Amino acid sequence: MLITLIILFLSAIFFVSGKIRSDLVALCALVSLLIFQILTPEEALSGFSNSVVIMMVGLFVVGGAIFQTGLAKMISSRILKLAGNSELRLFILVMLVTSAIGAFVSNTGTVALMLPIVVSLAHSANISPSRLLMPLAFASSMGGMMTLIGTPPNLVIQDTLISANYPALSFFSFLPVGLICVVVGIIVLLPLSKWFLSKREKTKESSHHSSKSLKQLVKEYGLSSNLFRLKIIGDSRLLGKTIVELDIRRKYNLNILEVRRGDASQHRFLKTITQELAASTTILQKDDILYINGEFDKVKLFAEEYLLEILDGHTTEETNFSTNSLEFYDIGIAEIVLMPSSNLINQTIKKAGFRDKFNVNVLGIRRRQEYLLHDLGNEHIHSGDVLLVQGTWSNIARLSNEDSDWVVLGQPLDEAAKVTLDYKAPIAAAIMIMMIAMMVFDFIPIAPVTAVMIAGILMVLTGCFRNVEAAYKTINWESIVLIAAMLPMSQALEKTGASEVISNSLVSGLGAYGPLALLAGIYFTTSLMTMFISNTATAVLLAPIAMHSAIQIDANPVPFLFAVTVGASMCFASPFSTPPNALVMPAGQYTFADYVKVGLPLQIIMGIVMILVLPLLFPF
Repeated sequence: MLITLIILFLSAIFFVSGKIRSDLVALCALVSLLIFQILTPEEALSGFSNSVVIMMVGLFVVGGAIFQTGLAKMISSRILKLAGNSELRLFILVMLVTSAIGAFVSNTGTVALMLPIVVSLAHSANISPSRLLMPLAFASSMGGMMTLIGTPPNLVIQDTLISANYPALSFFSFLPVGLICVVVGIIVLLPLSKWFLSKREKTKESSHHSSKSLKQLVKEYGLSSNLFRLKIIGDSRLLGKTIVELDIRRKYNLNILEVRRGDASQHRFLKTITQELAASTTILQKDDILYINGEFDKVKLFAEEYLLEILDGHTTEETNFSTNSLEFYDIGIAEIVLMPSSNLINQTIKKAGFRDKFNVNVLGIRRRQEYLLHDLGNEHIHSGDVLLVQGTWSNIARLSNEDSDWVVLGQPLDEAAKVTLDYKAPIAAAIMIMMIAMMVFDFIPIAPVTAVMIAGILMVLTGCFRNVEAAYKTINWESIVLIAAMLPMSQALEKTGASEVISNSLVSGLGAYGPLALLAGIYFTTSLMTMFISNTATAVLLAPIAMHSAIQIDANPVPFLFAVTVGASMCFASPFSTPPNALVMPAGQYTFADYVKVGLPLQIIMGIVMILVLPLLFPF
């Protein structure tokens, strides 16, 4: 028992210091338990097959798909428009929307999604972003208390109950507790954020703009002011022809940027869009939509001669970007700047061979303050020219690796990752609703972990990610390894009798004063430990102790386990207690003292409220 407690104590010290990665600390603790033969190899590795760990992997994938399809951003941005310029309404809506998303998506992912939206809303409403960002982080944790899958500690106490042969909690057993957390959070944070966070200087704009957004590039080069969509109809003279046969550049001085296949209007729910770069060998088919760049008179002439339908009039930058402008699902754009020593200087764009060598189009040239967009094939390249190129994201990324004649500005693959597959949002929504239904309704004979695995696989199979690798990238493996390696620690504490000693100490010290005093002791012990150890690790360690303590005084263990999960999740007094707190720290320009001034009072008030409320919701 002593060795187990020493390993636990040393792990806590290393967790607090932060000098060694938390997952590595957890693995070292696990190996130590094996070396001292406290656990067998089967017991030590049981955490990696635990349903909680597998469910978390699936939830990372599902949450990643919700972000990648733009579903979460669509929902939150539309709701946040209701706030207008009212600071009070904006504050309350940020709290409510964040907590609502946090109920179904990880709190880290929720903050990562909402942070840029909230910053832009704060600037447009002339409010300091620091007034909203800390409440945003806290609200994501409060929202996690509303559902079984909202936060890992909820899954941990569910697992503890089932292991002790108690009835499992339902999907929304946590909802009353979560709603109380959100209400208390709004009431307490309204004055605290106004007193301690509002007077801060507004976040300074980033001084480096090396990577322009895709919308900025489209607007800067005026692409959308000369962009038209032409549809190939049944009797069109283009049917079966290749693009090279048209000779459209020489005859009409036009540029086919993209061929789009897939009619969104007919397949509103399961629609699929296929993008093809306008390669010379592309064979044109019925219902293809051509995205053509050039002067309107020439576009009209081309459409008349080949019997094409012009889908929209003269498109401008103000037009809805997602409807009539270029989309960047598979195909992207980027700027490359020519080196002074480049072999391409004084060559024409046509002879430079960008299409032949790299399969990319040159859409425009920025030469000092001038933008060249027409008749580029015969344009000579000058030293210092910046070329706007279009191609698949992988081909654009290849430009930066395979030639020393230029430098690709920004990070093309990073920009590609930011592009959401909006047309897949309905599918992601349907899968998410199906997953929640399978977890909520008891008459569906599917275990929660199975429901999450099914949803994760469907997200990949239905194309809510660009590829399987993108799905793997959404999984936070550090968190998974940390939890899987720390789960056997609770088994070691139980096996060596340490849990019993700690629970006996709590019971003998506080049990005599009644279950309420014991509940308070468990809650604040959990809350204190979470300031130094991750909330999941704390829940894993204290859940069995809370269970033993409740059994010893012959009380219902549910309120004591809820004290563990709420105490572990509602930790606001430190920027390092939860990932969301740390995420907003640089953006809000917060200091450690800000978290103490705002988070500590909230944490104490939340604890007092929960100690009084939990016995009412779940009687002893």
